[in-house]
Amino acid sequence: MNQALGLAAQALFLSNPNPRVGCVLVAPDGRVIGRGFTQQAGGPHAEVMALRDAATAGQDVRGATAYVTLEPCAHQGRTGPCCDALIAAGIGRVVASIADPNPLVGGQGFARLRAAGVAVEVGPGAAWVRLKAAASLDGTTALANGASQWITSPAARADGHAWRARACAVLTGIGTVLDDDPRLDVREVPTPRQPHVVVVDSQLQTPLDARLFIACRACYIYAAAQNDAKKAALEARGATVIYLPNAQGKVSLPAMLRDLAQRGVNELHVEAGNKLNGSFVREGLVDELLVYLAPTLLGPGLGMANVGPFDALGQGLAMDFTTVERVGPDIRIVARVRGRDIF
Repeated sequence: MNQALGLAAQALFLSNPNPRVGCVLVAPDGRVIGRGFTQQAGGPHAEVMALRDAATAGQDVRGATAYVTLEPCAHQGRTGPCCDALIAAGIGRVVASIADPNPLVGGQGFARLRAAGVAVEVGPGAAWVRLKAAASLDGTTALANGASQWITSPAARADGHAWRARACAVLTGIGTVLDDDPRLDVREVPTPRQPHVVVVDSQLQTPLDARLFIACRACYIYAAAQNDAKKAALEARGATVIYLPNAQGKVSLPAMLRDLAQRGVNELHVEAGNKLNGSFVREGLVDELLVYLAPTLLGPGLGMANVGPFDALGQGLAMDFTTVERVGPDIRIVARVRGRDIF
């Protein structure tokens, strides 16, 4: 599965809007006999690429195990069902890391495989949530008066756009929309598509002239308070408004992530203020942090995430550094929440 996850990484910038998937075929004697990852939309999926790789090498895949990072699809889209391709090839066992959240699949791939006599194993999973922040060396993301543009360098901002480009969707909160009127698109690096945009907006305050309304990308606005007139106006601008209140009258973030998964969002890139960031952290919804630190001290201001106060050091969120690199004059840190998947 680790090899399959590595193959999935090769579909970055390539497979969207399809999920990036990797597949490794292993013979009954333990030999790896085929590898593949999902191609551009309309092209072969990972399972088919792995089967082709095995065929090119003259390998017999009958009785082999397919390790795949996502449930094989069962529906006819721009390509045929991958589960049928595996069945026809004589694959004996499928090990998938997660079930597909796409309602067009939703366990149907596994059901079809099992009905054909293929053994199926599957683990739990959810969309990957990355929280991005830019801060001074002492952890300030904005001054007390709200000024934050720009703490880090143009090089760091361009690098951040590359991380936006690989995500299915970029999320922010209504506070950021009202204060900064961001576009939340990819401008600093080439990209074949723009990620969706997601706004957490409990009271439906998103202005109709907000710059985040960009043609040819989906815009999802999650609200708690019902306002059907504003909903209609926002949807006239191309947004999809979803009501998902929690008991406190705010947007239910876990329910929102489940809804986004149903909409095909497999990797979510969060660029929000410290209050919403804090909510994601407190509710245990963050998998990874992407932090840019500038070589400057700004003193008191806003931090990355409004969490705590804690009574003991051990109450903090435990993380492991994945990479620490220079980006222009700044430092880029990628840190993963301890215990999360490797990819």
